[in-house]
Amino acid sequence: MTDKKNEYIEAAHQIIMSLGLPRAQQNERSALSLLALLNLTPGKPWSQAENPLVGITPIMDWVRKHYDREYAPNTRETFRRQTMHQFCDAGLVLYNPDMPDRPVNSPKAVYQIEPAALKLLRSFGTTKWHDNLTAYLAERETLVAMYAMEREQNPG
Repeated sequence: MTDKKNEYIEAAHQIIMSLGLPRAQQNERSALSLLALLNLTPGKPWSQAENPLVGITPIMDWVRKHYDREYAPNTRETFRRQTMHQFCDAGLVLYNPDMPDRPVNSPKAVYQIEPAALKLLRSFGTTKWHDNLTAYLAERETLVAMYAMEREQNPG
C-alpha cells in the first residue's frame, strides 16, 4: 500500500507542476493537500475524484488517516499560506464557495476544487489528459506567469 500512496503523491506533485504552480508549491504538502481536496484515497481512480468542502484541519486529519503523514497542529498556517492561497490564486481551488462573505479569520473557512479543475483532474492518467490539460491551461494564466508579470510591473 505504501507504493500506491507514494504513486498518488508523486502523481499529485506532477499535476501541480503541470498546472504551472510555483516551485514553492511543488512539494509533498501541496500534493497531499490536492489529494485531500479531491478525496482521492490510495487506489481510488482519478475518474472518481470528488470536490468536498474541506477546511485546513480536516485536510491535515485526512492526510494522516489516508497517507500516514503527520503534520503538527501549528503547521495549519503553513498549509493555508504556503499551499491553499496559491491554489486559490491559480484558480484551482475556491475559497468558501458555500459562503463567500464568511470572515477571513473564521475557523469554518473551507476550500473546494474548482469545477473545471475537477473535470480536468478526473481525466488524469487517461489518453485525454494531455489535450484536456492544454485546453485548461489555454484558458488560464499559470500562477508562475502571473507572479512573474507582477514582479516585472512592481520591481524592487
